[in-house]
Amino acid sequence: MLSRFKIDRRHTGHRERGATTDSCRGNRQTHTLRKLPNARPASTAKIDRSRVTLEASIRFCEKDAPNRPIVYSRPMVSTPDEQPKAAAVFAEAVAIMARLRGPDGCPWDREQCFDSIRKYTLEETYEVLDAIDRRNWPDLREELGDLLLQVLFYAQMAADAGHFDIAEVVEGLNRKLIRRHPHVFGDAASIAAGNAASDMATQGIDATQVLRNWEQIKRAEKAQPVGLKAAPPSRLDSIPQTFPALMEAAKIGSKAAKAGFDWPNADGVFAKLEEEIAELHEAIRDGKSMPKGDKSAVEEELGDLLFTAVNLARKLGVDPELALRATNRKFRRRFASMEKAGPIPLENLSPNQLESLWDDAKDAETPVVPGPAR
Repeated sequence: MLSRFKIDRRHTGHRERGATTDSCRGNRQTHTLRKLPNARPASTAKIDRSRVTLEASIRFCEKDAPNRPIVYSRPMVSTPDEQPKAAAVFAEAVAIMARLRGPDGCPWDREQCFDSIRKYTLEETYEVLDAIDRRNWPDLREELGDLLLQVLFYAQMAADAGHFDIAEVVEGLNRKLIRRHPHVFGDAASIAAGNAASDMATQGIDATQVLRNWEQIKRAEKAQPVGLKAAPPSRLDSIPQTFPALMEAAKIGSKAAKAGFDWPNADGVFAKLEEEIAELHEAIRDGKSMPKGDKSAVEEELGDLLFTAVNLARKLGVDPELALRATNRKFRRRFASMEKAGPIPLENLSPNQLESLWDDAKDAETPVVPGPAR
């Protein structure tokens, strides 16, 4: 977590600073954060219950959609107490973040910028994935809170700089979800939220058609009106180069496949793997005659091999990131078993002894298949 709010300290009678911004409608508005309650932040007892509804939160903004009201052909369904409670605690989290970044807030939080907290965002994301892998629900609840903190932090910094605020973030998300789910919220609501795609089946469709519609709506969104940022010259430009390399490779392969640039089946990828392995061997042999430390050719061929392996995973319908994470966990377990079973430290054992310990750890995990009845 980036910061800790001291929940035992009372903040009675303190008002947060206001901010003046220009809304997307051209109106100058002054936003003043509410007076913090005379209660610990962990309690919502003295916070006014928010009356925000989904309909009210999706306000018209010219940069998002034409000036048309959103009409819901299918009503929203939720537990009666869900929305007020969630809105209240979320509003409190926004106020806490503003306080931390305020004039009398936390010195560390006030010093941060977009670049300085990026590493924490990646760290918190992986901690969420780790909690999911371990099926540890209390940890997942905490890690999701830490990840949400990242969103609040970025939004508050953007608000401080006059770029946008958290309300605009959520508003944009609401509109996007409705825009891209006409089969759920109705065609009229989707169009009012900015859906410019046409000729789509939205009634009684399956998950495959939902994905097709999603991509069609997304492509229509990229066809920006005059005056806004032009569509990227390549469809691959929409894939952030800051993605982890494994994720970026999977996205690139998927995008290229949608354009028809793909192997017809997995057999073609296996053949390509064998070709890349042979080229890697050749680069290694040639590298022995290269200046010491020059591994550029080996690096290139190894990269090609890894990229092809990611595409094989895609053709087999396997997420390469999840597959590799599962293998990492498996190796951790087996290596820990080797350490526990070894008579002396592993570094003092021979290769044959290490291999034997590995086989034992592997056999201990392998389910025994019963033989035929005798």
